[in-house]
Amino acid sequence: MASFKAFLNSPVGPKTTHFWGPIGNWGFIIAGLVDTQKPPEMISGNMTSVMCVYSALFMRFAWMVQPRNYLLMVSHASNETVQLYQLSRWAKSQGYLQKKADKAE
Repeated sequence: MASFKAFLNSPVGPKTTHFWGPIGNWGFIIAGLVDTQKPPEMISGNMTSVMCVYSALFMRFAWMVQPRNYLLMVSHASNETVQLYQLSRWAKSQGYLQKKADKAE
C-alpha cells in the first residue's frame, strides 16, 4: 500500500501530465497497428513521415526532461516502430523500395 501511495504522489504519477500524456499517446500506436490491416494505398506518406519525426523528437524530449519520463519514451519508441513499418509499406506500394533485380527488368 505504501508503494502505491508513493507512486500516486510521485512526480511521474497519475496526478501529472507525465503520466497521462504517454497514456494518450498509445492511441496513436493502436491506430497505427489497426492500419496495418488496411491496404498500403490508403497510407499517407506525408502524415506517416510527420509522425516519424514527431515521435523521434519526443523520444529525445522524454529522455532529457527531468524527471526522466520512461513511459513517454516507450510510447514514442513504440509509435516510431509502427510508423516506420507503415512508411515502408507505403514506400513499397509507391515503388520506392524495389529489389535491384526488379529495377533491371
